[in-house]
Amino acid sequence: MALTDEGLIEVAGFDSRWVRLGSGARAHYMTSGGSGPAVVLLHGGIIGSSGLAGWRFMAPFLGANGFRVYCPDMPGFGLSDTSPAHRPRSVADYVDFIKEFTTALCLDRFHIAGNSMGCMNTVNYVRNHPEDIISFALIAGPVGDVAPYVPLTDKAKKQVFSFDGTPESMRHMMSQIIYRETAVTDDLIEMRTRAANNQAESYAAIPPSLAGYIAGTQDPVQAARLKTKGRLDVCGVPGIYLYGRQDVVLPVANGYDIEDSLPDIQFFYPDECGHQGQTDQPEMFNQVFLEFFRDGVVSRKTADWAGVSDRRPELASRVEKRS
Repeated sequence: MALTDEGLIEVAGFDSRWVRLGSGARAHYMTSGGSGPAVVLLHGGIIGSSGLAGWRFMAPFLGANGFRVYCPDMPGFGLSDTSPAHRPRSVADYVDFIKEFTTALCLDRFHIAGNSMGCMNTVNYVRNHPEDIISFALIAGPVGDVAPYVPLTDKAKKQVFSFDGTPESMRHMMSQIIYRETAVTDDLIEMRTRAANNQAESYAAIPPSLAGYIAGTQDPVQAARLKTKGRLDVCGVPGIYLYGRQDVVLPVANGYDIEDSLPDIQFFYPDECGHQGQTDQPEMFNQVFLEFFRDGVVSRKTADWAGVSDRRPELASRVEKRS
């Protein structure tokens, strides 16, 4: 299927929009649904990522089921503003971008979720602006210093950061991130390759501070803004976390360490699911998100389907009790 004039995959019920932020940046986002509570979905950080690439299976579903869904392209990704003035200078800049974006769209209270880098950005936003958040959901990513450092293996670094400008290298990276081979389509590869090449300078300018953020070694001012220990674990905002059992980027053992550090977040470990679980198991993830954002509790049937954690007692406030 041919891409749109903007270089995007065409997805029914998922529309391309632009908004001017207070900083002057032009922000691109995808949106679905016309009424109901707002949901902000944040994509991952592999080159070529975007709101459309990350959430094309979930956003239209939530939009058709009573939510207004917003999926922004973060700075350095998708169709985001490529001017040097609007490139991120630190991890905290992503928090500020989300605040600018939601303010421009008059989103005072909303649900928020993210995958991989989007997980990190969700955690940082909840930590900085808990008053904005109704509830949050995390997928396969770091949570800051509240949990042990989550390292990328040397093999994973080589495989998922191997883009050389060609569709072939993009396809290889996608094969590491996505478990379900049929989800890696030719139009997805074309869209991501085009975006990656267009954003090459902006992406290269992204500071290599992710490891520093996780390990707590970054600038002390940034540390004060991004510290999650004693904050995320006590903020009181309802949260869930889904971690694919077949994740080869951040293997599932990392999820166990994170779970042990966050007793008030309900964990799930879905099977046949890699690093981008919402793409590998779209029906499952859609149902989990729908029930959690709508009802505040995941039904028994859905929880069992999604591999609710048996490593500790389930949280009755997040999962329906067994009969």
